[in-house]
Amino acid sequence: MELLGTSKLLDIVEKVNKGDRLSFEDGVRLMSSNELLVIGYMADIVRKRKNGDYAYFIVNRHINHTNVCDNLCKLCAFGKKPDDPEAYTMSLDEIEKKALAVRDKGISELHIVGGLNPELRLHYFEEMLRRIRQVLPKVIIQGFTAVEIDYFAKTENMSVEDVIRRLMDAGLDSLPGGGAEIFAPRVREKICDKKISGARWLEVHEAAHQAGMLTNATMLYGHVETIEERIDHLIKLRELQDRSRGFLAFIPLAFHPKNTGLEGTKLSRTTGYDDLKVLAVSRLMLDNFDHIKAYWIMIGPKLAQVSLAFGVDDIDGTVVEEQITHAAGADSGQSLTKKELVGMIKAAGRIPAERDTLYKIIEEGF
Repeated sequence: MELLGTSKLLDIVEKVNKGDRLSFEDGVRLMSSNELLVIGYMADIVRKRKNGDYAYFIVNRHINHTNVCDNLCKLCAFGKKPDDPEAYTMSLDEIEKKALAVRDKGISELHIVGGLNPELRLHYFEEMLRRIRQVLPKVIIQGFTAVEIDYFAKTENMSVEDVIRRLMDAGLDSLPGGGAEIFAPRVREKICDKKISGARWLEVHEAAHQAGMLTNATMLYGHVETIEERIDHLIKLRELQDRSRGFLAFIPLAFHPKNTGLEGTKLSRTTGYDDLKVLAVSRLMLDNFDHIKAYWIMIGPKLAQVSLAFGVDDIDGTVVEEQITHAAGADSGQSLTKKELVGMIKAAGRIPAERDTLYKIIEEGF
C-alpha cells in the first residue's frame, strides 16, 4: 500500500499487524493524525481479524417512555421539566400497545431509554417489562442506561445490584451504553454536571456484568472534550472489559448541539472526517471488544456505510421512532427497512448478517 511508505504511523502499523495492544500515547497520536486512510487501513485489519467480512444489523424498535428528567443536562435536547408543554410520560397501556404493534414485524430487540422522571417508581418499570415480555416473549429487551439504573437505586433506597436483579427478574436482558458521555470529570462538569460520574457509570456496568448481563458501551464526542480525554475514556472501557468481558459492542456517538444547552457556544456538528477517525481509532484501541457499531441515526446512513471500510462491523438497525437524537437536530430518518440495511451492506462489499442483541446470527447473506 503506497501511502504506508510515507506514513508517520509505521510503528503503530507494525503493532497492529502483530496484534499488540496500543498504548495511551499511540491512541493520542492516532487521534491527532490526519492520516485517515492509514488509520482506516489498520482498523480494517482488526475488523477482518475479528469478524471476517460480516457486517451486522438488527431489526429493532426504540421506545422512549418519558422525556421528563431531573437532570436536564446541557448536552441534551430531549429532557423536559414536568410542567413543560412538551413533557410526556407513556402509560403502561401505551407502551404495551407499542409492543403489540411490532409483534408480527420480526423484531428481535426492544430498546428502552428515557428521562429521570421522579414520578416513576421501580414497580412501573417492572410492570412495563412483564407486559412487554408477555406480548413479545422471544424479543430481547435492552433497556435503561446506567444513569437510569443509578437513579432507580437512589429513588428506591436500594443497591444497584438489587435494582438490576429485580429488573432482570421482570424481563430485562441487557443494558444499553448511554450516559457514558466522556468519563473525564472536567468534561462532565461542563456538559452534564448532575449526571453520575464516569466512575459510577463503570461501576453500574460492572455490576450488570457480575449479574450475568451483557451490555454495550458508548462515548459522546465532538463537544468540549480533548483528544486525550477521548483516549482515556477508551482505555477505561478497555480496562473494565479486561476484568469482566461483559461488553458486547462499542458505539461512538457524534454530538448534535441543536436545541441543547451548548447550542450557540461555537460548537458545530462533527465532520465526516472526524466521525470516521473516531470509529477507526476506537476499533484499534478497544482490542478486547468484538464489535464497533456506527449508529446511523447519529452520522447518517451514507457515512455509516463508508465506515464499514474503517473498522466498523455493525450499522445498528431498523430503530423506528428514535426521539433523543432527533430532538438535538439529527436530520437522518427515524427508521430504515431491513431491505435498505441489507442493500447498504452489500453495496459496501460486506456480507449482511441480521443479528440479535447478543450477536447471534438470525439470517445471513440475503
